[in-house]
Amino acid sequence: MKRLKVSYHSAPGVVVPVGELAEDRGQFFFEFDESFITGGYPLSPFKLPVAPGLHTFRKLPGVFDDALPDGWGRLLMDRFLRQSGRSPATFTALDRLAWMGEHALGALSFHPSSRDPDEGAREADLGQLAREAQAVIEGEAGLVLPELLKAGGSPGGARPKVLAGIRNDEVITGPEPYPGGYDPWLIKFFAKTDQPDTGAVEAAYAHMAEAAGLAFPAHRLFDIPEGRFFGVRRFDREGRRRIHMHSLGNLIGADFRVPSIDYQDLHKVVRLLTGDMTQVLQVYRLMVFNVLAHNRDDHAKNFAFLFTPREGWRLAPGFDLTFSEGPGGEHTTSVCGEGRAPGREHFKRIAEKADIGSSKAEQIVEEVREAVAQWPSFARTCGVRGATAKRIEKIIAKK
Repeated sequence: MKRLKVSYHSAPGVVVPVGELAEDRGQFFFEFDESFITGGYPLSPFKLPVAPGLHTFRKLPGVFDDALPDGWGRLLMDRFLRQSGRSPATFTALDRLAWMGEHALGALSFHPSSRDPDEGAREADLGQLAREAQAVIEGEAGLVLPELLKAGGSPGGARPKVLAGIRNDEVITGPEPYPGGYDPWLIKFFAKTDQPDTGAVEAAYAHMAEAAGLAFPAHRLFDIPEGRFFGVRRFDREGRRRIHMHSLGNLIGADFRVPSIDYQDLHKVVRLLTGDMTQVLQVYRLMVFNVLAHNRDDHAKNFAFLFTPREGWRLAPGFDLTFSEGPGGEHTTSVCGEGRAPGREHFKRIAEKADIGSSKAEQIVEEVREAVAQWPSFARTCGVRGATAKRIEKIIAKK
């Protein structure tokens, strides 16, 4: 039976033991530390409520699954395992968590770590990282270089990306916390099917989301010879503080790989978790934006929540907001059951079920509509190619 100690970084320099996680022949077991039960931090209130005794699961509990990379990060991990002579098929979920150790997204860490200690932060060449990432995607990389493995081994999602410390145009990689003056960022490179202006499109959408009244992290385009890459400041870090993060999918046990939830579910979760009507209004605004801006990759892992002992639970800022056709040309998250062509009537029904007044709901729809109508301006500002901008404009003009 494999075992790991789980810890929670509740404040800078304050690490709280959460409990012990074990795996045996495909079953998972977890027991909270007695001191954590007394503290009572609700790190996963729906699927792993804080209570004494042994908790048994048929799959890895979602709160721990959120600490694992998927897509790009898992690809890098598997490549590294193969070049080290190990089979990814025999590398269990607990093996992967042990490899993450102190380097997981969010505020959880896992011990003992199987990763070699990092030497410290070091200057990085963003262009070189981009070239290495492209070689991995194209299947041309003989070896996954250590710099790329450390910088890109945590993020989820399919697109290549790295975690880095940024100070103006200086880039460093390595263990956190970064030296003073460097902020933690996530920078996205290009996937196989991406166009050269993919980063510019996402940057334009970020500006459009802000104009629509959505909370969005600091963002910028990194313009280097290898491409124009979109980056955002990480919202699971505040200075030297790690912020606990839980995706909607893993919070409620929904598979993000298939269309399995409705925006009604998201509104219910926000109300139950936060008890804050302003958060409900924010997720309503996000729903309207995704529909009017044609972001149909709105799956259950593209919504997240943040927790701190002082503030409790809150909706995470928007992320992965960009033009997307979605699976089969539909929204991954339906709007009152409608995925292909949701509109005003579906918005009204959601508002009624979420106890949002009709006048407030209509105000939000109009504010978002006005922002989305400015797409051509945002596209020009960010350098989106004319053909791309016109294609997107034609589609969103029909909303």
